[in-house]
Amino acid sequence: MSSSTAQFGHAHEVAWPTDDQYGAATPGKIGMWIFLISDAFSFAGLLIGYGILRAGHPVWRQVGEPALGVTFTAGLTLLLICSSVTNVLGYAAAVEGKRRQAAALLAATSLLGAAFLFGQYREYSGLIREGLVFGQSARASIFYVITSFHGLHVLIGVVYILAVLLAYVRGRAGPRQIELLGLFWCFVDFVWIFVFSFLYLLP
Repeated sequence: MSSSTAQFGHAHEVAWPTDDQYGAATPGKIGMWIFLISDAFSFAGLLIGYGILRAGHPVWRQVGEPALGVTFTAGLTLLLICSSVTNVLGYAAAVEGKRRQAAALLAATSLLGAAFLFGQYREYSGLIREGLVFGQSARASIFYVITSFHGLHVLIGVVYILAVLLAYVRGRAGPRQIELLGLFWCFVDFVWIFVFSFLYLLP
């Protein structure tokens, strides 16, 4: 192994032996997949609860409650989709040893995630001023519960990205850590497609 490789902390990233059931997946990747599957059940439960509540309320939108900003939130959705692209490109750059490019793409991913959170804050502020307050109706409550739960995931993801980025710049992380990060981030983005479709696009 070259000294340049050891310098960036990749000496511990040896090839993982192939398993009959899991292939060449590392324990970290298996653990991440288990977590993501369990987390997917959490989101599925919330969306099913949304469906049950909506089916039980013939009049879903109460008088005086504002409509959701579909166009604005579609823009936020585009930000998340772009962040998945930069994340994947960052991983590819890290695999190819393009460290500066990989770091820049990870930084861009974190900025896009932060922009999404800022947009969600702006959306919340506007909706509350217009009268959509948590607890006043089933529609308001389920909206804030689901979107804030996803927003928490985005916040954790941004912190996760910054932590991996810092470790990567210092030579303490490599493509394997960025790959695990990518699994979580792409999951968060993928789940948002369902949240956006159910809460914003359903008539």
